[in-house]
Amino acid sequence: MTREQIELGNVTPHNVKLLRHLNNVIFPVSYNESFYKEVLKVGELAKLVYYKDVVVGAVCCRIDTSNGARQLYIMTLGCLYPYRRLGIGTRMIQHVLKLAETDGDFDSIYLHVQVNNNEAITFYKKFGFEITAVRRHYYKRIDPSDAYVLQKLISHKRTANEGHKTKENKKKF
Repeated sequence: MTREQIELGNVTPHNVKLLRHLNNVIFPVSYNESFYKEVLKVGELAKLVYYKDVVVGAVCCRIDTSNGARQLYIMTLGCLYPYRRLGIGTRMIQHVLKLAETDGDFDSIYLHVQVNNNEAITFYKKFGFEITAVRRHYYKRIDPSDAYVLQKLISHKRTANEGHKTKENKKKF
């Protein structure tokens, strides 16, 4: 398998139904209409993943700010079961890490994972994510209902002389 067989594509009004179908197959939770409307507005933060020109996965993120921290939140990152272990998940997480690096102003990347999803937990730990909290009863209609918060802190490469970027020169996603 070569990396050229895996491509990322934009989520558009024309293919958002593919994203909805993927999410329904991959995840044990349902996402409402507002999720899909938000995804259409985030640009590079949401991507469909193609393997040999077939849509097999997707990653969707958003920017969160709390307590003065700017965080990249991975809302969903998943791949159809028959296409796992082909580097597709790695390609998606590399895209997210590159976005955070290119932007240069994120404090961390985080996500929620169901506490019994050992495969996902192991995957994220390979990329430097750590379990930082447990959210009790995070999921409403699945068992177990608890989720781990996995987080990766971002080291800023700017020097003290560079300061913070202004809104005008901050890369837009």
